[in-house]
Amino acid sequence: MILSLFRPLRGPFSRAGPVMWNIITLLGLVVTVVTAVPVIAQLRRHPRGLVILFFAEMWERFSYYGMRGLFIFYLTEHFLLSDDVANGQYGAYTTLVYLVPLIGGYVADRYLGARKAVAFGALLLVIGHFGMGFEGKPAVQTLSYGGHQYVFRAQGLMETRSVCLEVGSGCYKVAGAPGGGVQVLGLPASAPLPQVLAKGSYVEGVRQNQPFVEGMYLALAFIIMGVGFLKANISSMVGQLYAQGDPRRDPGFTLYYYGINLGATWASILCGALGQSVGWWAGFGLAGVGMLAGLVVFVLGKPLLEGRGEPPDPVRLARKVLGPLRLEGLIYVLGLVGVVVVWRLVRAFELMGGLLGAAWVVTLGYLGWYMATRCDRVQRQRLLLAMVLLVGCIFFFALYEQAGSSLNQFAERNVVLPRNGFWTITAPQVQSFNGAFILLLAPVFSALWAWLGKRGKDPDPLIKFGLGLAQLGAGFLVLVWGCQFHDAAFRVPLVMMVLIYLLHTTGEMCLSPVGLSEMTKLAPAALISTLMATWMLATSAAQFLAGKIAQLTSADTVAGQVLDPAKALATYARVYTELGWVGVGAGVVMLALSPFLRRWAHEVKWIGDPPAPEPVRPVS
Repeated sequence: MILSLFRPLRGPFSRAGPVMWNIITLLGLVVTVVTAVPVIAQLRRHPRGLVILFFAEMWERFSYYGMRGLFIFYLTEHFLLSDDVANGQYGAYTTLVYLVPLIGGYVADRYLGARKAVAFGALLLVIGHFGMGFEGKPAVQTLSYGGHQYVFRAQGLMETRSVCLEVGSGCYKVAGAPGGGVQVLGLPASAPLPQVLAKGSYVEGVRQNQPFVEGMYLALAFIIMGVGFLKANISSMVGQLYAQGDPRRDPGFTLYYYGINLGATWASILCGALGQSVGWWAGFGLAGVGMLAGLVVFVLGKPLLEGRGEPPDPVRLARKVLGPLRLEGLIYVLGLVGVVVVWRLVRAFELMGGLLGAAWVVTLGYLGWYMATRCDRVQRQRLLLAMVLLVGCIFFFALYEQAGSSLNQFAERNVVLPRNGFWTITAPQVQSFNGAFILLLAPVFSALWAWLGKRGKDPDPLIKFGLGLAQLGAGFLVLVWGCQFHDAAFRVPLVMMVLIYLLHTTGEMCLSPVGLSEMTKLAPAALISTLMATWMLATSAAQFLAGKIAQLTSADTVAGQVLDPAKALATYARVYTELGWVGVGAGVVMLALSPFLRRWAHEVKWIGDPPAPEPVRPVS
């Protein structure tokens, strides 16, 4: 049964030929074997609990990135949301994914403890991911003209999708008309509507299965709350495995984050293939299976954690607070109430801006008050330097996080993706390039920084931020340069996606591993938790901006198919050109200011002092 997934499908369920076994799967295996052997050897020298956290988080990331690769297509092709609405919906989801962990971390620190919070979060995630698999019947798009209604028929998913308009006994392909509107190709002159329908002369509608739309939002709410309880807390448990000063601590975090990227890479490969070849339910279902595996590993591995992550006050947690309901049970009930609240919030992208704005007013107001009344000159300048790094974080991830939305759509619409048996590559699988490059290059960059550090030449964080931003922008500019090599269908060579993800990965290697650690170094002891929370708030703001940026790339579609590929390519090129120069410009500004701003650190040990390891991809 399992092996059958790796063979070409035939029959009514076949949509895209080979389901799993293709060139991307083979390359993924090669990268995994090459990079995993030393990791497995090193795991044996660490606390046994690290193995549990390694595999639990690997499967959690598998579930998240498996869903992430399919989500934007699910919105535009199954529920037939417009690009503008779908990218906003994606942005609302990722904004909350970064915002809610602030609450989950607080609850774990004060009441539940990390282990119980992680287990509860994992359970919510299992429910959410399997909930995404209940897709219902696809939405249907209609066209009304001259008192009659016509239906668009769609076959296939993503780059294999084909749409036609049913008129009489025939079904005719459609394309964009000059000046807007729709052109019905091959329509006979005797048809009851003209071949070219001018913009405004017809009305489009979408018939959705509303209970399943609400079900999708509810599944997203479970996932968001699950991430909120799990994400920050499982990372904190890794640190608890090691005594203060244990030299294995930093290598332990490095191994742990290898698991994150291994899960993310294989999620893009496997869920992306199944989602297109079998159906949405299969791709989302496989993500759910991954999360269930992570939950099982975590629960069964409890003895190996040796008491780490337990509640700070077990007696208080077991105390009855509402009739027979104990405090622990009340927290779980409130978590489910939170699911209902998020269920309403996640569909309102524009509301995210107001929530973030209010959060920033409160946060900056508090930090400003603290700097004015509680800080000396040195502490004040260090906090201002932290604010500069936070701005750099927002710039970086607002651009970087186009990967799951606009870059994902670009790969599907305007990139030559091979479709020839073993050489087949699906659009979601293109996202695996980033993860694979991280697995390959992380040891190289780690060795590079260590080599430079021994010689007193390790760049300070401002320089690394500048280099990261510049490479991020360069990636977009390289992609725009490659757009001139499009074919007759306005699709660019696949190598351009390889290059943009390579540059984005090297940029990420420069910036991401220093962000959170600098917050802890620059903050006064009383503000460390506040500044860590502010970093999460900054990444949440970046996700909101990423959604806004993705909306700028929106194309005209019918039933999930782009009407005018040439216009879509031109739009992507225009927006990505602007993003490229913004990234390069921000990087140059950061590099230019580095000699001056680094003075604000006031002897914070940077050079030759590697930061505490953290994820080389944003924790989402």
